[in-house]
Amino acid sequence: MHTWLASSLIRHYPSSRPRKRSALTLHAARGETVSFQVAFRTDNSDLKVTATSTAPEPLTVQVRRVGYVPLLHHSTMTEPEELDGFGHLPGLVPDPLFPEGTIHAGPFETNAFWITVRVPADAKPGRYPVTLSLKAEHVEPAELTASLRVHRAVLPPRRDFPVTHWFYADALCDWYHTDLWKDSFWPILDAYLADLVSHGQDTILVPLFTPPTDGVKRPTQLLRVGRDGDRYSFDWTLVRRWIKAANAQGLTYFEWPHLFTQWGVHHAVRIYEGHGADGKLLWPPETAATGSAYRGFLAQFLPEFERFLRAEGILDRSFFHVSDEPHGDEHLANYRAARALLRELAPWMKVMDALSDIRLAREGLADIPIPQIDVAQDFIREGFSPWTYFACYPRGRFLNRQLDTPLIKVRMTGWLFYRTQVRGFLHWGYNYWYKSQTTELIDPYQITDSLAWPNWAPGDACMVYPGDAGPVDSLRWEIFAESLQDYALLQAVGVAAADPMLSDIHDYADFPRREAWIAQRRRELLRRLSRGR
Repeated sequence: MHTWLASSLIRHYPSSRPRKRSALTLHAARGETVSFQVAFRTDNSDLKVTATSTAPEPLTVQVRRVGYVPLLHHSTMTEPEELDGFGHLPGLVPDPLFPEGTIHAGPFETNAFWITVRVPADAKPGRYPVTLSLKAEHVEPAELTASLRVHRAVLPPRRDFPVTHWFYADALCDWYHTDLWKDSFWPILDAYLADLVSHGQDTILVPLFTPPTDGVKRPTQLLRVGRDGDRYSFDWTLVRRWIKAANAQGLTYFEWPHLFTQWGVHHAVRIYEGHGADGKLLWPPETAATGSAYRGFLAQFLPEFERFLRAEGILDRSFFHVSDEPHGDEHLANYRAARALLRELAPWMKVMDALSDIRLAREGLADIPIPQIDVAQDFIREGFSPWTYFACYPRGRFLNRQLDTPLIKVRMTGWLFYRTQVRGFLHWGYNYWYKSQTTELIDPYQITDSLAWPNWAPGDACMVYPGDAGPVDSLRWEIFAESLQDYALLQAVGVAAADPMLSDIHDYADFPRREAWIAQRRRELLRRLSRGR
């Protein structure tokens, strides 16, 4: 059995060759989480390998098994130098992190354990050994030790940079065989909300109504709606319970579903009587977005919505949507009409939307535009303060987070957000475990492209996998979270976006791709923060 230490920015494929690394030094602020890997390769026999860890108090160490999922095709429109696993893939790609300390490895096979080290904010500065022992029957045990230097600096929370990944309550309901109105749903929700917070997310999508994105979904409507002729009544009990659950886990911002249909603003969204248990809609799906039927509903709903938000004390911590990614002249006209309706009925409502057509921002139709990363800097140059997003696109040299995106690119995410001065980040796929734009549940451990390749790139639809009673994290999700720590570190030190230390970052396609670049700058930031900047 060949063993070695590795950073967290290397994927180990079943056919990866052994490396020669017995020493590894990590640097961390107090209050930070860092990770690395211990890998091994078998010879001509199968081995059941168990990993255990030891570290001085007050560090806590978590050992997880790196699992594999299939990747049938590389992402398209991407050169080999921008792909991870080129030569190993198509095949099995490491991604899920199972909370297990044993791997049963086959002959001539490489596997890895993912080691997460959490440093309390009150830890004493100094050097700490983190030792991993690998044991298997009839094989000499291996012991490898990484050195963690804890700096005096304490990492404060990130400020004024909201992060959201669209959260699919329908996927939890379908996978765990429950519903929003059942008590069995809520402990599962708690586990996923805690996972979001532990990975740097501070914003949660609330399924007030069934989100009208990516096809027709199973009803997941927290708001209970009654109807008596043209009059509507609203029961906020489950909405209030969701808000309470999110607050308890530490989420601070609330994102509300789009009020009009996706990609065109053509229709009213699907809203059900009750919570939607019997699938009875309040109006036909083709109801016009700004027609009298939907206008009549909104005229009654929006004032009640405002009263609820004020009573809960979250109006100033709420984000509202009109429609997702309108583009072109027809969509612009429809969006303009929908926005006018909302300004008339709900002048208190500030809206944000994923939109890359800059004309909507120029007209002031979205208070917070969210352009895709390939055009975000066009918005900044015109004086807007946008959020940004990426999804299946853009590809090639651009930042992304697919299963074949090099992990060093994922780790650069926080640096890019900071350098480009965007004000927030949105991604559509935290736990979308469906065949693309359908209600057909898939097994994300077996299907990684939502059966929609080449348009949907492998890995884009979910950052976590379903576990027994909560999420199974992924390599990409861990690295993304650590990149948000880098953002917080830059913010804590007070680095200017134009600081020379960031001058190598030009845009979302032109930025450093070397682990040493990040390591050097992190050490400098930790030194500066330790001595009070």
